[in-house]
Amino acid sequence: MFKIGDTLMLEPKYTPQKEKFNCMVVEMGTGCFYTDFPIDVETGKMAFLMDGTQFNVTFSNEEQAVYVFESEVLGKVKGRIPMMQLLLPEAETFVIIHRRQFVRLDVTLDTAIHPEHSEFTPFSTLTEDISAGGASIRLLKGTAIQSVSQLYLWMALTLKSGEIHYLRLKSKVIRVTEKEHGNRLLHVQFLEPSKHDIQTLMRFIFEKQVDLKKKACMFNMIE
Repeated sequence: MFKIGDTLMLEPKYTPQKEKFNCMVVEMGTGCFYTDFPIDVETGKMAFLMDGTQFNVTFSNEEQAVYVFESEVLGKVKGRIPMMQLLLPEAETFVIIHRRQFVRLDVTLDTAIHPEHSEFTPFSTLTEDISAGGASIRLLKGTAIQSVSQLYLWMALTLKSGEIHYLRLKSKVIRVTEKEHGNRLLHVQFLEPSKHDIQTLMRFIFEKQVDLKKKACMFNMIE
């Protein structure tokens, strides 16, 4: 149901706080799996969960369906990187809950828009916002893109690790909305993005959210 490199969300079951942690699967075992140490979604800090901690694990598959299963911390492992060992229940116990409603992030990214065939000349522009399911693209006054139903969006995402991921996302045009001064926004939905593309977008958005929260905390401290 999931594999090495996938991102999981952990939510402890028996704590008064509504905590959420993100972690990445680094190894699979028999009746267990291993992740890197989780990161608190709210604070962006590494968390150390006690052995025996029980929680719900959430992840999405290539069809963007969301699954939940129960697990617990079995122990810690010293290897090439510090890892947590977690219980892996039978796949039959996994529960599908809904299709993911992706978090949308207001962020300006360089992107190139290419036609599916040759309906218009490719052009470069900026995003207004983006999620793992779609994006809003700035269209300058006079940009000709009428009567197009599908196109390709190209962009490069730089993660905190220094990795650069180049994405080519086939997209469906949802609508075009008017902005001030004759400019417009092109709203697109990504069509059948690969699981790798979804995970990369989710990781990028998560890292940006952590940075924004840290900046907000620093600003509040200065005030």
